[in-house]
This record gives sequence, C-alpha cells and structure tokens, in this order.
Amino acid sequence: GAQIIDLMMLVIDVTKGMQTQSAECLVIGQIACQKMVVVLNKIDLLPEGKRQSAIEKMTKKMQKTLENTKFCGCPIVAVAAKPGGPEAPESENPLGVSELIEVLKSQAYLPSRDPSGHFLMAVDHCFSIKGQGTVMTGTILSGSVSLGDNVEIPALKVTKKVKSMQMFHTPVTYAMQGDRVGICVTQFDPKLLERGLICTPESLHTIHAAIISLKKIQYFRGALQTKAKFHITVGHETVMGRVMFFSPAPADFNEEIQENVFDFEKDYLYQEEYLSKDSNSSEKNKENDQVEVQLPRQQWALLEFEKPVTCPKLCLVIGSKLDTDIHANTCRLAFHGVLLQGMEDKNYTETFLPKLKVYKLKHKEGQVERVMDDYSVIGRSLFKKETNIQIFVGLKVKLSTGEEGIIDGGFGQSGKFKIRIPDGLKPDTKMLLTVASKKKSKAGKGDTTKEDESSKNDSAQPVTISLLFKRYVFDTQKKMIQS
Repeated sequence: GAQIIDLMMLVIDVTKGMQTQSAECLVIGQIACQKMVVVLNKIDLLPEGKRQSAIEKMTKKMQKTLENTKFCGCPIVAVAAKPGGPEAPESENPLGVSELIEVLKSQAYLPSRDPSGHFLMAVDHCFSIKGQGTVMTGTILSGSVSLGDNVEIPALKVTKKVKSMQMFHTPVTYAMQGDRVGICVTQFDPKLLERGLICTPESLHTIHAAIISLKKIQYFRGALQTKAKFHITVGHETVMGRVMFFSPAPADFNEEIQENVFDFEKDYLYQEEYLSKDSNSSEKNKENDQVEVQLPRQQWALLEFEKPVTCPKLCLVIGSKLDTDIHANTCRLAFHGVLLQGMEDKNYTETFLPKLKVYKLKHKEGQVERVMDDYSVIGRSLFKKETNIQIFVGLKVKLSTGEEGIIDGGFGQSGKFKIRIPDGLKPDTKMLLTVASKKKSKAGKGDTTKEDESSKNDSAQPVTISLLFKRYVFDTQKKMIQS
C-alpha cells in the first residue's frame, strides 16, 4: 500500500512523541515516498499555560529525529483534530486544522506520470453490483487501461474484459498511472479477491525465488543472517522467505553500483550474514586491530519463498520480522531492496541456481610429518581418515616455510598424503624437519621425559601446510577451484 503514496502525513501524539509504529512508518516513508508533513496531534491534552513550550519542545525533538533522513527540514504542524476526544460534543472546533490544510496545499505537487508500459493496478477493494458485474477499485501503478481492454487477475488465473470504468463517481473511458479507478468486469465472486494485482494479460511473473539487491535498515537491531527466515513483502503480498546473502568478490568491493541489473557472469562471495558496520564479521576484524573494515558498496540476497508470489519485475521488496512483539521497543523492518531476477521454474534449484556463481573460500591446514627426499614430503592432519584424497590430487598447497607444493596422492590408510615440491625444499626447511623427526624417533625409544620435551620443542615450530581453494555453492559437482 505504501507504494501508491506521493505525500505522507506522519501523525504523532504530542504527549508521547515517536512510538515504535511511528518509527516504522518513517522507515517505510523513507523507502517508498518522497515528501512528508509531520502532524503533532492531541494538543488539547496539554495544559494551556504550558502548551506552546511543549509544542516547541516536541517540534525540536522531531527535527532532530528527521535530521539524517530524506525528510530533514519537512514542515511540522500542531493540531487537535477532535478536542476533548471522541466523546466531546460536535460543536467543539478542531484546532490548527486550517493551518494544516494550508501546509498540505503548499506541499502538494503534480507527480510525473507515464502511461507507457504494461498495465498494472493494485486493487484494494472488490464488490459486486447486481446486474452489472464485479467492480475492482484501486490505484494504477503503471501503464494505462481503456474500455474493452482485457485484464488478467493472476490470483484467480482468469482474464476479463473491462465493461465500464469510473473515477470518483464519473464514468471514464481511459485511466493511467497514478489514477484511482473502479473497473467493472463480468461477474466473479468478489470474496475471492479482496486485494491483489491485476494487469495486462501475461505481464506478471509468478516466482518461487528471486535475487535482490538490498540495504539493511539502520534501525533494525541484530544481524541479518544467511538461512534466517523473514516476512518478505513483495508486490501486494507478504510471504515467509529464507535468505542467503552474498557480496562482490573482495577485489570488486568498490565497484560502481549496478542499478536494476544483475550480472550472472561475475563471481560473488558467499556471506554468513549481511556485511554492515555492526555485523559480527566486522566486529571480529575490529578485535584483530583492523580498525578500518572495508564494506562492499552493494550486496545481494537470494530469497527463497515458502509459497510462490506474483509480482512485476524490479519491484520493491521489504524484509521484516513481523513476529516480534509489537510492544517491544524495536523496529521490525530489517531490509529493503529491488527484485532484480525472479525464478519462475519450480525446479529452480536444478535449472537456475547453478548459473549463480556464489563461492565460499575454503582454508584447510595440516602439518608436515617428515621429509621423503629433496622434492617431496609426507603431510598429515589435513584430511580425515575416510576422505577420498584422490579428489584433492593436483591441488596446490603452501608450506609455512614458503615452499609451494602439489598434492600427489594418499600415503597409507590414515589420511596422510604425499606432497611434491617442484622447486625442491630449502636447506633450512630440510634441517628443521630432520631435527624434528630425529627428536621424535629418539623419544620413541621409551624415554618418556624426553618425549614430553621433544613434543614441546616440536610443537613450538611445526611446518604447517595450507590448502586454499574456492567452491561454488550451487555447483552440483562440488569442484574445488584454485586461481
């Protein structure tokens, strides 16, 4: 519903100030609306002697609240719409309402409208008129409609012909984007469509999943975590959906933001959560003394819906936690974004997702067990006993002493493996490893105290093996890739 608003009035109880719901309305306004007027209501509840100063105080407070929003500096008007409350006699005149009307007049503007493109209308009311048919009233979001046009009601999977139209009780033959209109079509049960979308036939898509570009809402407390479920508001419905966040590959963090398109040719980095100043991954980096955490300019999410939704391309998406207690003083709206790519195939996990190149970075560590010769060593602790080492053969590894090697194959039955070092071991490394293995063999001859000492010395400087690779999340073959 917020998508049809051109000018918003935010009504605040002057005795209470901003409430949780007021803050949520402000957030939705920021996302979906361009202009706002703040109305401080119920001024009749303020004692007359202190009224003016209380209004001024609340006005200042509101100005401060709006400072970092797009509505900074918007008009703030004080009124009492119904002095004395609902029980007061009708003769009580409202306070400040004529001033509010003047402000609304000065703020009103003619929005630019465009009749081109597919017809799309948000229906918010549906009823039947005997002998005429069923009327759907609502606001045209895009395109235009004329008498005799066919319109589709996707929720009912039917197409109907426009028999007649009215705008504010006046019959019309044409209506376009921004118009409020009632459209009469041949009879169907109005109970089947209380609200929803109607459109040019075949122009809307029913999707099971989507890729969106998104931003976190700053007032939402808590992290946005991959695999979490949110209420996803999209088109004219709200459904449960699971999210997976991803960002550009780190080299592309500063790339220009791509508006309204998604590039399937690029590689993207899987994220356990949406990256923001207060996210866990940034906190960890801060603890490691990396004060400046670099954040990507743009991030995306894969949304998987619990039931399919019908919506236009590039529509607004809002993710919320609507099951949060309404009385908890917290914003339930978590993120907002734009739907860039919908997945219409029910089997999208097989047909569509493999095109999405989101990867995870994998890092495994092991240790060098012993030297075989100048060009090869035996490693351990990188794989479990049951791991099929064959699939890792040919992958590059690096020793903590600097040498680069290649996994050559398994060695024995306990998960050990052989590493080939094409450029040969450095003399220092060879010495280090020879000393370590001598200590081990000495200790093995039954001298326990020496064994303890040797393991202390040994663990002080083992030569470690690093294996780094990336794996694409939706790659059915689970290939390991090294650059």
